[in-house]
Amino acid sequence: MAGEWRKATFQQLIDDRLLEIGDGYRAQNSELGGTGPIFLRAGHVTDSHIDFTGIERFHEHLVEKVRSKMSKVGDTIITTKGNSTGRTSFVTDRLPPFVYSPHLSYWRSRDPKTLCGGFFRYWSQGVEFIEQLSGMKASTDMAPYLSLTDQRRLSITLPPLPEQKAIAAVLGALDDKIELNRRMNATLEAMARALFQSWFVDFDPVRAKLDGRKPSAIDPDVAALFPDTFQEAEVGHIPKGWTVQPVGEVVDCVGGGTPSTAEPSYWVGGTHHWTTPKDFSALEAPILLDTDRKLTAAGIAKISSGLLPSGTLLLSSRAPVGYLAIAAIPVAINQGFIALKCNERASNFFMLNWCQTNMAEIESRATGTTFAEISKQNFRPIRVVLPSKELMSAFTAKVAPLYSKITANLHQSRTLATLRDTLLPKLLSGELSVAGGSFSELLSGANPRDAKP
Repeated sequence: MAGEWRKATFQQLIDDRLLEIGDGYRAQNSELGGTGPIFLRAGHVTDSHIDFTGIERFHEHLVEKVRSKMSKVGDTIITTKGNSTGRTSFVTDRLPPFVYSPHLSYWRSRDPKTLCGGFFRYWSQGVEFIEQLSGMKASTDMAPYLSLTDQRRLSITLPPLPEQKAIAAVLGALDDKIELNRRMNATLEAMARALFQSWFVDFDPVRAKLDGRKPSAIDPDVAALFPDTFQEAEVGHIPKGWTVQPVGEVVDCVGGGTPSTAEPSYWVGGTHHWTTPKDFSALEAPILLDTDRKLTAAGIAKISSGLLPSGTLLLSSRAPVGYLAIAAIPVAINQGFIALKCNERASNFFMLNWCQTNMAEIESRATGTTFAEISKQNFRPIRVVLPSKELMSAFTAKVAPLYSKITANLHQSRTLATLRDTLLPKLLSGELSVAGGSFSELLSGANPRDAKP
């Protein structure tokens, strides 16, 4: 099989009319702000997916002008400037069409009977491309930049078309299931946030009772836990019988620390999770499954808050303020966190949503000249409106299955990603062949087309 593979440069593939590469459209500010095509910037291309949050759109009358820079299903996308140079993604049929920005390039097969676009998706994650990219980035003293000229010089090892398609299918099924899990988790989290908003911010069940209506979409036994009128409080009108307390009097708020990195006995061979805000930067859901670094028992002993139990809510207090996650593992924290040790009076799920809802208030209490930081002293006085213990318990019971499913999806996605990352170099090198379908058992349960969202 390996003897049938061939090497080619991108320029040769372009000359043979097999490959098209291009860059993006340089938009003027006056061209944006409409309801037309999406303008995709490099910052929207993450390590795992394309994030359309905060996208801008062209004005409708510019559709024809930008059409030549529009995405097509099967495009491999690559970021070409700055520290993110070399980050890649792929255009599937589930994505809306968009216009590429100047800091993005695309690789597009012009002959699917010879060149599989999905193969480029995974070749861009393999060692052959990464090594060439590294050499190109090191050839300049300026900020990394991958020009179209550089891209034309890239050399690629191509298997026969059936093998290209099989590689794309095997790895694509794994990535598609990971993406399905990500979207499912976003939906589950949105459901939990919507319930919190309805019950504890908008007070919908209370307003319904006040108007003489039955609260909608609530079991009668839960509806009975809501009062039918409001009372005046220091934060405004709140449901009758509810209380307002400083968050520091409701849950235990503690900080962390960093044992000396010069002392090997604190780190070498460590098995206890220790986290910094850096671990939170790539989280796709507010659940912490693992940490980059581990501490020994001696290292844990150097942190006043020690090893915090699973279920602790973690809020980053600097660099930046506002990362949030519930620890699914016992974990120690560095000084960049406020850890909320929750209880039946205010569960971790309630406090997670409370922090998300009140993040503007939390950020407003941050101080500092070099970087913003909110201290425990400034965080603890923030007021939280609390329902009865019975209603708190009912909310927790409602959303716990949602977060449990989120956690299960995250674990599954990690397993699938490990499998993908193990297979990818073996498939791209020809060490393993899948063209004959011999790896179908690896995809059992991984194909999103067989799954229900």
